[in-house]
Amino acid sequence: MEYKFGEPNAVAIGCFILVVLLTFAVTWFVSRKQQQSAGSYYTGGGGISGFQNGLALAGDYMSAASFLGISGMVALQGYDGMIYAVGWIVGWPALMFLIAEPLRNLGKYSFADVVASRLKEGPIRTASAITGLLVVVSYTVAQMVGSGKLIELMFGIPYVMAEIIVGTVMLMYVVFGGMLATTWVQIIKACLLLFGVTILAVLALAQFGFNPITLYGEVQNTYGEAMLNTGGLIKGPIEAFSLGLALMFGLLGLPHILMRFFTVPDAKEARKSVVYATTFIGYFYLIIPIVGFAAVVLLSKNAITAVGSGGNMAAPMLAQFLGGTPFLGFISAVAFATILAVVAGLALAAASALANDLYISTFRKGKADETEKLKAARVATMIYGVAAVGLGILFKGQNVAFLVALAFSIAASSNFPALLLSIVWKKFSTTGAVMGILFGGLSALILIILSPTVCVTLLGNEAAIFPYKFPTIISLPLAFIGSFIGSIMVPDVEAQEKFEQQKIRTYLGVGSEGASDH
Repeated sequence: MEYKFGEPNAVAIGCFILVVLLTFAVTWFVSRKQQQSAGSYYTGGGGISGFQNGLALAGDYMSAASFLGISGMVALQGYDGMIYAVGWIVGWPALMFLIAEPLRNLGKYSFADVVASRLKEGPIRTASAITGLLVVVSYTVAQMVGSGKLIELMFGIPYVMAEIIVGTVMLMYVVFGGMLATTWVQIIKACLLLFGVTILAVLALAQFGFNPITLYGEVQNTYGEAMLNTGGLIKGPIEAFSLGLALMFGLLGLPHILMRFFTVPDAKEARKSVVYATTFIGYFYLIIPIVGFAAVVLLSKNAITAVGSGGNMAAPMLAQFLGGTPFLGFISAVAFATILAVVAGLALAAASALANDLYISTFRKGKADETEKLKAARVATMIYGVAAVGLGILFKGQNVAFLVALAFSIAASSNFPALLLSIVWKKFSTTGAVMGILFGGLSALILIILSPTVCVTLLGNEAAIFPYKFPTIISLPLAFIGSFIGSIMVPDVEAQEKFEQQKIRTYLGVGSEGASDH
């Protein structure tokens, strides 16, 4: 009897258990070797090589939205779904040339360390923790919703139960293993995902004589030329530009991605890790549209939307069509590992914002020993894990891509401007930083609530107050304007004096964490 989605699948459950046991074994092994300190919990002791970190970065970045979301979006929307694939990679060169090296030389655990390095710590950490948590939470909800749906369909268990399983497994990785275990989980997951998607794309192309042109010809014959033209998802150039800004500059403000640059020994390894990550991610985004287009030709739009209106199950359905239940089981386990690895990285970023930026630095004024710092990190991770499960249940059925675009829009509008200006602008002041972070982050959040995505799609109103789905075209300039006005109105003489010292550390690494050892 042919397997139907939503029925328990012994092979999928077997693959799932195998992946979980493998990653648990790694977590246990790594946690025995790791030093018990806040530094090793957040950064893995700074001893991860550029190649390992590049793979882990790729594992952290190729999320459920990338694997399940883009393939589904291409299947249902055609050409416009590829905008996400392109948008999510163009930020990497900018990350390499603008941010990676200064970040490694200036920071300790989080990007807030960089912004606070020459400004007043309290206000900066509080503002950046608020917007950082907004980004992390909206990104997390997308992963939790995707994983809940996947496990509900694969195992035939209730959605709430699926969410609790995901939350529990993720917390066990992070609480016991910290950054080092999370890194190895992300490396394993990146290798599995790249292997799985390659096999899926090869099997799909085999159906069309290994010729992508034949595949696109079939798409055109079946669904018309509109599937290969723009306009299926993005309405007009302003919306396209706004989405492009969010996807490109959002990367430069994602706390869980920026955090990975503190895990390498020096700036040279930080640059190397971006080169490796860009290579792996570029290859992945090159082949994922093939999966989407093959799914819509071989399965039909109706079959894909029957399983879920967002099309998120297109890739697992194609796997089952091409390789039967065993291949479906493998791809489902890979998708689950994808979600777990990303959520584990997000958990560390949330713990850093709650424990390091708010509790230790703001409330305790930095007066805490290593034991207290580590305890605070673990408690913050537990709080985040419970909140993630709750939000995953609350947002059941919401569009995963919308939630990720929300995270990227807030990251691009709040964290990125403050990070860039703290590195390059001498007159940047504490007031300017706080105004920029809050202007950008809160305006992005308000405009998303007023946009068609929330006003029309979620609340059922006839028209939206703000006409575009993505707010970055307004909120990003507002962040820079807020930063400029605040810095001019309330100058910070001490910060200007520190700028020259910081410049030496930014570009030469003199005095940076771990610099004395290399």
